[in-house]
Amino acid sequence: MPKRTYQPSKKKRMTTHGFLARKNSPKGTNVLKARRRKGRAQLAVRPSK
Repeated sequence: MPKRTYQPSKKKRMTTHGFLARKNSPKGTNVLKARRRKGRAQLAVRPSK
């Protein structure tokens, strides 16, 4: 039986989808702009406690 697709890791999640990751790339900046325009309460993934 193969492994399941989703193997969660907090570090991986933050480095790929976190706020700083979005902010550092031009396309990510566009994503943040679009989410601000739409009025999202949460702009990017939050680190879980």
